[in-house]
Amino acid sequence: MPPINDAHCHFFSTPFFAGLGRQLHGLGDEAPDVAALARLGWDPPGGAAALADRWVRELDRAGVHRASLIASIPGDAESVSTAVRSHPSRFVGFFMVDPTHPEADAQTTRALDAGGLRTVCLFPAMHRFSLQDERVHRLFDLVAARPAAAVFVHCGVLTVGIRAKLGLPSPFDIRYGNPLDLHALALRYSKVPIIVPHFGAGFFREALMVADLCPNILLDTSSSNHWIRYHPGLTLSAVFERALSVVGPDRLLFGSDSSFFPRGWMSSVLEQQSNALDEIGADPTVRARILGGNFDRLFS
Repeated sequence: MPPINDAHCHFFSTPFFAGLGRQLHGLGDEAPDVAALARLGWDPPGGAAALADRWVRELDRAGVHRASLIASIPGDAESVSTAVRSHPSRFVGFFMVDPTHPEADAQTTRALDAGGLRTVCLFPAMHRFSLQDERVHRLFDLVAARPAAAVFVHCGVLTVGIRAKLGLPSPFDIRYGNPLDLHALALRYSKVPIIVPHFGAGFFREALMVADLCPNILLDTSSSNHWIRYHPGLTLSAVFERALSVVGPDRLLFGSDSSFFPRGWMSSVLEQQSNALDEIGADPTVRARILGGNFDRLFS
């Protein structure tokens, strides 16, 4: 097995759970993070440095060398920044930004410059904005001025399981999730790496089209890829085979979509994807690029 790097892990910090808990009804005097975790039955994350240490132990156990950590609510970049400072050789920092927030530009600048983070994460369907919005262009300007930075754009179907578990609504708008909306941006910012997770999460054809037209677009392979059920007859093996035929082996990034404890790192995702690569006869050099090499090249 080649060295494994994971391009898609969520850093579910105490501020993350507190943000969800504040949306719950009937909190009373209970701390919002405690209330959310009690309803979920998950382990409290503790401080960001302690959570980072736990992730290192988990990655060591799983044989994973490096991983991205995603701050999974806007405004939580500092949690991931703490983790990256604690273990700079193991983690690459990603952080979510809502471009419609008045402080989005300032938050992004601080995270990239002072926080040591590398990738801006955009969720157009979640925050209900168009990728053609000038505020999105301003964020791309900030990334383009920093050659080591990248942008992650969630396209396609967006479901947040933790919100469903807590009984919280998810008022997302999938109309903003078409990967084709990236075309003009990717051409305008041709030096900015743009990562589209989950093979486009249901917009597989569209993700392949825009990646074929724009060599700065990469696809991550993360999660269970349940979106495949929208494509009759499609299998995970066929997804890998089609993606390799269109974008080649240098623009696919393995990801697990791991997030919380005690579940920890999702080895089953690696097993499924490794089996899919076996089924299509991917040679060792292709496997090595997808499972780790492309991550190291992008985030050297």
